[in-house]
Amino acid sequence: MDKTRELPVVGWRELVDLPDLNLSGIPAKIDSGARTSSLHGRVIEEIVRGDKKFVRFSVDWDGIEHVCEAVHVDIRGITSSNGDTQRRYVIKTPLKIGTTQLRAEISLADRSDMQFPMLIGRSSLRRRFLIDSGHSWLQSPQIKRVKQRKT
Repeated sequence: MDKTRELPVVGWRELVDLPDLNLSGIPAKIDSGARTSSLHGRVIEEIVRGDKKFVRFSVDWDGIEHVCEAVHVDIRGITSSNGDTQRRYVIKTPLKIGTTQLRAEISLADRSDMQFPMLIGRSSLRRRFLIDSGHSWLQSPQIKRVKQRKT
C-alpha cells in the first residue's frame, strides 16, 4: 500500500495551535521552501530553571499580546526569504495541525510585515503531511474551504 495515501493533506494556509503556549487558531502559511517554522514573537528574556533554558517572549497576532514561555533550544542563523541571515531564538513546543500533533522547532522572528503570523516549514511537515497548494484550510474545519486558483 502507498504510504502517501495515509498522510493527511494540508492546504497552502491552515489554522494551527500551539497548545503548550495556550495559542490556538493561528493563521499559518504552509511553506515547503522554508526549512524551519517561524512565529511572530518578540523575545523578552532568557530564563534558566535547573539545567533547562527557557525563553519568555511576546506574541501579538490577534490584536492581543500573549506572553509565552518555551524551552529554548538554540540561537541560530536563519536565512529569510529575502536572503538576509538573522540570529533567531529557536524554541521547541508541540504544534497541532488538524488532528495531528507533533513537536516542532520554531524560530521567533519579527513577522509584522508578513500576511501570516506563523510559517510552517518543511521540517515540521516532512513524512507527516502532503501539501495541496491549490487549496486552503483543509485541516481547519472552522474555516470554509476555498479552492485557490493556481498561478
